[in-house]
Amino acid sequence: MLRNDPQLAAEFLNAVLADGDKKELLVAMRQLALAFGGVANVAKMAKVHPKTLYRTLSEDGNPELATLTQLLKVMGLRLAIEPLPAPRARRRLSTA
Repeated sequence: MLRNDPQLAAEFLNAVLADGDKKELLVAMRQLALAFGGVANVAKMAKVHPKTLYRTLSEDGNPELATLTQLLKVMGLRLAIEPLPAPRARRRLSTA
């Protein structure tokens, strides 16, 4: 399902990012890699050495931004930044 539905894959990763940590994100990325034919296949498509990708997506991995964006691109996804919801007190307009 994740391979055929980029929206579902994006929601999956966003849910992990919302209340997860780096290790959980790497587990989620490994699951996505499996959905896309396995780590070796994704590495080939992303033009990353398979050993590097296995290490990157390991529990103690530390992916570089370039590697992460390339992986996401292969999966039909991209990184995006969005603002956090503002607390109620900050939503009021200042009258100054």
